[in-house]
Amino acid sequence: MLKKLLAGWFGGDESASAEAEPVEYNGYLIVADPQDVGGQYRVSGWIRKPVEGGELLEHRFERSDVVPGREACEELMVSKAQRFIDDLGDDMFESSSS
Repeated sequence: MLKKLLAGWFGGDESASAEAEPVEYNGYLIVADPQDVGGQYRVSGWIRKPVEGGELLEHRFERSDVVPGREACEELMVSKAQRFIDDLGDDMFESSSS
């Protein structure tokens, strides 16, 4: 029991920190990375797009939604990311400082 408690405090639970398997959508890779916030999970992750030369464009995707289960959070993240991709496409990678 003590081992389980200490593992939770010091990051010993590898399943909670492991990056989810990427989901391919219209040439983009969606990677859910739910953030634990007091026993619930915030919708968060990455949208990546492989481009010529082996480069990878990357956009951090964060939302305020909080879901009680990790799997449900991953599903919601993928769904929201798909809509985001449909709305913005490659414009999400443009710098806002231009």
